[in-house]
Amino acid sequence: MSLFKLLATLALAVLTTTAAQAEDEAKVIRFGFPGVGADNRPYSHSTAIAYARTRETLEKDFAADGIKIEWTFFRGAGPALNEAVAAGQLDFFLLGDLPAIVGRANGLRHKFLFATGRNDPIYLAVAPDSDIRTVEDVKGRKVALFKGTNLQNATDRILERHGLREKDVKFINLDANSAVAALTSGNVDAVFGGQEYLALAQKGVVAIPYTTKGDDPTLGRNTSFLVTEAFATENPKLTQKVVTSLIATTAFASREENRAEVFDAWTAAGFPVATFEANFDGVRLSQILNPLIDDYVLARYTEQAEAAKAYGLLRGDPQIATWFDRSYLDRALEDLKLEHFWSRRGADGEPVEIGTNDTPTATGG
Repeated sequence: MSLFKLLATLALAVLTTTAAQAEDEAKVIRFGFPGVGADNRPYSHSTAIAYARTRETLEKDFAADGIKIEWTFFRGAGPALNEAVAAGQLDFFLLGDLPAIVGRANGLRHKFLFATGRNDPIYLAVAPDSDIRTVEDVKGRKVALFKGTNLQNATDRILERHGLREKDVKFINLDANSAVAALTSGNVDAVFGGQEYLALAQKGVVAIPYTTKGDDPTLGRNTSFLVTEAFATENPKLTQKVVTSLIATTAFASREENRAEVFDAWTAAGFPVATFEANFDGVRLSQILNPLIDDYVLARYTEQAEAAKAYGLLRGDPQIATWFDRSYLDRALEDLKLEHFWSRRGADGEPVEIGTNDTPTATGG
């Protein structure tokens, strides 16, 4: 199914919502994204939200309502975005698991609407001539890590699976761009990060001795799409329309037949198509972009909350069990006839129900 057909389906699905739009007062909807693209570009990649931003799908869906869509990208990633939420500057936002949990525990009132990324691969990057060959080899080494982001606890879990703890490594807190500079200049021995290092590896600037791909299926980073409780309470129909629009876009991006188009859109973040081809090699986009709030998602966020407590990162209780609001997602899935489109996974990461888009005979239709 083409994006145009999906958007047509979306138009029908939200017809009643649009008719009742007068009940909602917002004229501007403010979206936040943790991080920036290469050279501080206000774009990102590897999520359907990033695709929606580049192709302006939300802008098109809300144009007839006279509602403006505003995007803010935060170089300081999750911690900086949490500050903006606390200041009342955002309505919807994408966040990694750790900063979302920390924000909620610290009193930020928001709802978890749907997952935006699961099992997003993590890479260990080193200098080409480094003697670091395995995760175990980083013991006692200087390693760059962007703390306070969803990379922190995810990296801790990698270390745990390989017999190490955070205290066994000399971590240096650096954002993604600074970490690249520190590694290439020799100021750190290694860095744990995302697919941005694949482009450097293809140029021979770094080597990648380890990735979570092919390792434990519960490893990798997880992200979510959230709305402030204030916006959802004041604008319930707009909230539903945002979710339905983004789920339609997620379905489009999840189809393998649209892989090239999605990768092309993500290049707006400043990374070449080859980076995404390498990162998602052997992986269906529907596996990463799956928006369902299934047992896998519940387990990962519960696990991350416990880890955050153990590291003393939480001042309060994030109340994970009452955080998830499935009502908007369920309505979108029903209206778009996508109830069985994505696979549902158990807490161990293994599928318990294969989605229609993930069956061996599925070609994306």
